[in-house]
Amino acid sequence: MPDIDNDTLNRIADALDRLAPKADIAPTLEGADAFIWHIEPDRLIPIKSVNHVDLDLLKGIDHVRDILIENTKQFANGYSANNALLWGARGMGKSSLVKAIHATTKNIALIEIHREDIPSLPRLLDIIRKSNRRCILFCDDLSFDHDDGTYKSLKAVLEGGIEGRPKNVVFYATSNRRHLMPREMMENERSTAINPSEATEEKVSLSDRFGLWLGFHSCNQEEYLKMIDGYLDHYNIPADRETARAEALTWSRTRGARSGRVAFQYMQDLAGRMDINLNK
Repeated sequence: MPDIDNDTLNRIADALDRLAPKADIAPTLEGADAFIWHIEPDRLIPIKSVNHVDLDLLKGIDHVRDILIENTKQFANGYSANNALLWGARGMGKSSLVKAIHATTKNIALIEIHREDIPSLPRLLDIIRKSNRRCILFCDDLSFDHDDGTYKSLKAVLEGGIEGRPKNVVFYATSNRRHLMPREMMENERSTAINPSEATEEKVSLSDRFGLWLGFHSCNQEEYLKMIDGYLDHYNIPADRETARAEALTWSRTRGARSGRVAFQYMQDLAGRMDINLNK
């Protein structure tokens, strides 16, 4: 067998090191104020700039806005706070409110978790438990369909189990459904169960884990036009106010709804026609 010099051995060792799988780095809550949780492998992706709107632009939701602001302030200041379920009409600012409040609250991290990753929540909570940072876990558009047992994992997390929910975390979720499950799913459970009331309670009890139920309802015409006025003022759009209002009402009728989302979509159209960049 020929002799192998040290340089050759070193090159072989370096090549083997490059081929070897890198050890997973434990996720941390450092380097940003917002993160997205991903799995396989588990990691927290830092978000340098969260897409959010100013609180002042969220019209027609004053009551629920004030409740969630107060709950978040209590939590950020180290006091007890409730998990919150923001439910109701589409486009009325549920997720926008969560992100806007986070943007105005100091010393708190926002962690978004996708609905399909809910079963990994215990692993994420272990990471948060080891950190000193206070965190809002945020799941947008949370709901469960028929034969979906994932909700049981969420129930256990919200309740805390034997170990208890970490003191430095609250869970905020948005949903179009008050009980997070379609009505026909609960009715089917009621009709096929040996004890219908117990089967239904099992489903409904998930939403009971949220101390705050904040309802978002479709806005009336007056509230919708206040949204339009707010956007015109915020972005300094030099449009004729009455013309813009009339166009905005026509815009809402073509979509069959009035909401903050519809108002902003009209504003994007108006700004584009006037060669104004809303992203500045």
